Amino acid sequence: MKETLIDLKERRSCRKYEQRQVADDALEAVLEAGTYAPTGHGTQSPVMVVVQDPQMMARLSAVNGAIMDAKRDPFYGAPTAVIVFADTAEKTGRQDACLVMGNLMNAAQAVGLGSCWINRAKEMFRMPELADLRAKWGLADSMEGMGICVLGYEAQGGCVRPAKTRKPGYIVRD
Repeated sequence: MKETLIDLKERRSCRKYEQRQVADDALEAVLEAGTYAPTGHGTQSPVMVVVQDPQMMARLSAVNGAIMDAKRDPFYGAPTAVIVFADTAEKTGRQDACLVMGNLMNAAQAVGLGSCWINRAKEMFRMPELADLRAKWGLADSMEGMGICVLGYEAQGGCVRPAKTRKPGYIVRD
């Protein structure tokens, strides 16, 4: 339990990655943690799509960057992305997918990987130019992009440390 709390306190978003690919055992551990995220009524409704192909990573990064009109790589050079889709047909589908994203990032910390939640997945997978991917991955129309968890080994200076001081009033006791 103590190590879990340390990982939770020390995890930071990584914004600079080494180019080497994530080891299979580390990736499998992170993905397994995602499958154990709590879901409403145990539905296990989210879907995770793993992307490691450099050309696909470049395509997805370009689409994501275009949404925010960025000239830089919004995936920060990460070699792996786990796209989490929420099933909007489920009452708690979006919440479930957010819990998967949290588990992915916390597990990444535990196995020595850097991670970062990349936004704009919802907008990306509503775009006609990515419709082929939705079909390729067998995603139902009710599946909505919730977040992209980029993963990799932290490059020098990739993560900001230490944590900010916790804000006053974060916890209210009755």
